[in-house]
Amino acid sequence: MGTHRRGVRILLIGDPSVGKTSLILSLVSEEFPERVPARAEEITIPPDVTPEKVPTHIVDYSEREQNMDDLRLEINRADVICIVYSVEEEDTLDRVTGYWLPLVRSTLGAQHSTPIILVGNKVDLVDYSTMEIVLQTMMEYPELETCVECSARTLKNISEMFYYAQKAVLHPTAPLYVLEERDLTDKCKKALIRIYKLCDEDNDGLLSDQELNTFQKRCFNAPLNPQALEELKTVVRRNISEGVQKECLTLKGFLFLHRLFIQRGRHETTWTVLRKFGYDDNLQLSKEFLFPPIKVPSGCSTELNHAGYTFLQSIFDKYDQDLDGSLSPQELLNLFSTCPVMPWGTEVFHSVVTDDRGWITRAGFLAQWTLWTLLDVKKTLEYLAYLGYCTVADASQLTAITITREKKLDLQKKQTMRNVYQCHVIGPRGAGKTTFCQGLLGKTLEETRSIPESSLSSHTINTLQVYGQEKYLVLHDIDVYSVSEVLMPSQVLCDVACLVYDASNPKSFEYVARTYLKYFGESDIPVLFVSNKNDLLSVRMDYIQQPLQFCHKHKLPPPHPFSSTGSPKKDIYTKLSTMAAYPHLKQLGIVVGEHSTWLKVGLGIAAVAAFALLLAKALR
Repeated sequence: MGTHRRGVRILLIGDPSVGKTSLILSLVSEEFPERVPARAEEITIPPDVTPEKVPTHIVDYSEREQNMDDLRLEINRADVICIVYSVEEEDTLDRVTGYWLPLVRSTLGAQHSTPIILVGNKVDLVDYSTMEIVLQTMMEYPELETCVECSARTLKNISEMFYYAQKAVLHPTAPLYVLEERDLTDKCKKALIRIYKLCDEDNDGLLSDQELNTFQKRCFNAPLNPQALEELKTVVRRNISEGVQKECLTLKGFLFLHRLFIQRGRHETTWTVLRKFGYDDNLQLSKEFLFPPIKVPSGCSTELNHAGYTFLQSIFDKYDQDLDGSLSPQELLNLFSTCPVMPWGTEVFHSVVTDDRGWITRAGFLAQWTLWTLLDVKKTLEYLAYLGYCTVADASQLTAITITREKKLDLQKKQTMRNVYQCHVIGPRGAGKTTFCQGLLGKTLEETRSIPESSLSSHTINTLQVYGQEKYLVLHDIDVYSVSEVLMPSQVLCDVACLVYDASNPKSFEYVARTYLKYFGESDIPVLFVSNKNDLLSVRMDYIQQPLQFCHKHKLPPPHPFSSTGSPKKDIYTKLSTMAAYPHLKQLGIVVGEHSTWLKVGLGIAAVAAFALLLAKALR
């Protein structure tokens, strides 16, 4: 859109003999043609000779050589229409409103967005102007962008006429300004308010000289010198109260300046700003800006990288105004005020770590973005754009994302570079999966019971230490309604599976045992059985093998006891993360359990690698 369009198509229409063809030929040859054909052939002006550096196509219309169908076709194809009249013939001006403007509306629709330029030709033949009449017409027809009087014979304003036509397409007035009200449109104000907030780096409601210069460099590649800055603020002070406060530009002053630019015919200044911040010709954030193309191959995942986390930390710090390390409900609303909607519901407060007041901490904030990026990277890209990543980083939001290598390559190389591990928590209803997942956030059974079901998320995420490195573990509660329910591939594919059963329910283990045999027995996915509700009396399971025997037979870690009564212990979550980090150990038959001498949490990576190498040699 805008300056990225492939070209500008200008159509000249009007009554016979008003000079349409002469205007085109005078522009091209820079002299008035003595012999004028009935119609000029379509002319293309290359981009390197136009001010806006886009190719321009100029199309003539002749009533003698073309019919109404031809005319309507050209009107539909045009980016801008020049209606030409003769200033010495009043009838041709009357026909502008009596015939030509209604014709364009009937062809394009009453609410069409194609700009129209009124061109009064042959000013060399009169000593008066038609501008006063034309200005009244412009008030009645909002699609009229501007009017210019010129002369094909003397070349007066010929270049300007075609420049205005090109400008009407690339920098249209209608989306920005309401002529009758002499004010910015609501859509323009909304866009500029968002831009102001993004540029207010310290979130104090003012643009300091430093912030203004950062804005200038982003939009125009050069800062303002101190004198220019002072002159700008002086203009604002003279024209609007509260436009400057504490020697800083207020939002009122910022909007006034753009209104002034447009009133002085400098639409391109405002359009340059809007397009730099991702807006298209309709003042919407363009799809190309919000959703840059990204391909994630099968077996790969998406994670935030250092650039992404650095930006998000700066956004958190900007809106954490009381510096308490958490975002209050109002601070969270303020943070997302540059977005069309608040993207997070109440479930976010039970997906990530919060403080004692239930407010999202910095760690929880980054964790939620990590979860988003893993599950729906397009939404992450979209909201990074809303929050201003592209302008701060001066790069596509794709630079904030890393696509991990295929999982099968991790298995081949016996190590993973991933920082986010997916763990699917599977088990029968009543086994305590929800309390287990909430335990990752440090919540007890009593705290989990107090959460409304509508506010529960099927995902929880937190950081854990795996051999001294911080990793994210995502628990996905796979809800199962009956033991006969078939799991979908998406419910099975993960980095590690956690099969939870109720140690106090004799019928609970059979489901997870059958689940393991059906979905995980032949896969490369590490599996950990969890004996939940371990604080209650354990009973014998109604299955052909007891849990410990089953795990031993299938070379699995013994069932890990777990209880949500009291503060949940983190060792089980660390074990799951370790199993996800070293999935190849399952292939080697190594059991990762609490009684394993070699694989206790905190063991050095070098020792693990050495042990795996020795074992691999012994198996040859």
